Amino acid sequence: MTFDREPDLDNANVGMPDNRSIFAEATMSGLPLFSALFAGSCEPAVWEKRKSMKKSNYLLRMVMLAMFIALGVVISPILRVEGMCPMAHLINITCAVFMGPGYALLCAVLIGIIRMMIMGIPPLALTGAVFGATLSGVFYKLSKGKLIAAVLGEVFGTGIIGAIVSYPVMTYLWGKEGLTWFFYVPSFICGTLIGGSIAYLLLRTLKAAGALSRIQNSLRDIESKADQVA
Repeated sequence: MTFDREPDLDNANVGMPDNRSIFAEATMSGLPLFSALFAGSCEPAVWEKRKSMKKSNYLLRMVMLAMFIALGVVISPILRVEGMCPMAHLINITCAVFMGPGYALLCAVLIGIIRMMIMGIPPLALTGAVFGATLSGVFYKLSKGKLIAAVLGEVFGTGIIGAIVSYPVMTYLWGKEGLTWFFYVPSFICGTLIGGSIAYLLLRTLKAAGALSRIQNSLRDIESKADQVA
């Protein structure tokens, strides 16, 4: 098979990113060399798509989560009696509003485990925290950012669901006698109302000062687009 004309090798890469400009862009932006080489082999449309990326704030979220966990363990003894831990609900609601239900649940689980291990707290440290933390974040998200919804989620999740679940856990796993299904409901609700009130006042103050939205935005992943390669 023969060609009528020889291929024009000088114009074969018209429209493709020049490797020298890709290397220069990679050097200036700190991109790995392999990524730059791979980008040079992509079509222009694919290259443009790959330049659209998210700026991840994962490390900042991990630092914030660690701070919540440490603070939750330290302040948990304040106003605490068995079946009532107001400061745990303060942490649950604040973490749920700042970071969402997933992180609030993780925070509550880790705080509960640490308290059980080093403070000898019964499983109420978990049953009295995880449901409220999760529902606080869910209610806040479904209400499109209403603080009172986050508090109600904590009250319902801990004061009702957590209190009822605590009965079989404490009876059959912890061996405590003389309990009923609603034994912990009054104390759990009382604790959530105290902690929820403190959290609500704190978050309202932050919201009025404009700090709440800034904190929330700083913890989210940000859409960014790299400058177009010349």
